[in-house]
Amino acid sequence: MYATVEDVEKRCGCSLSLDEIDWCRSLLEDAAVIVDTYGRNASDDAKKVVSCNMVVRMIRNNTDQDVPIGASQGTISALGYSQTWSLGSGSAGELYLTKLDKKILGCGSRIAFSGPFVED
Repeated sequence: MYATVEDVEKRCGCSLSLDEIDWCRSLLEDAAVIVDTYGRNASDDAKKVVSCNMVVRMIRNNTDQDVPIGASQGTISALGYSQTWSLGSGSAGELYLTKLDKKILGCGSRIAFSGPFVED
């Protein structure tokens, strides 16, 4: 793990319950695997920031909020009561890396090619 439960609590601005602490540890372990897959050579600070980002998104998505994190659009009606939220890919119920996370890890969008006539 690159981050601790305390790091996540500081970023969330809240204290986690005992059940949430166990869940957070498990998420941090999973986040470390994903971080290593994308940015094995990234600095420990970068890995910590990205791990926290991933886990905070997951924890915040599973709390009672007016607007879910990751929602790109929302609609609220009155009287007949209706709510509609549009979530982007990877923003509901899973750990994921954003474009910024990938840049922090040093694996953002890169375009490269090689061919038989290209000299190194």
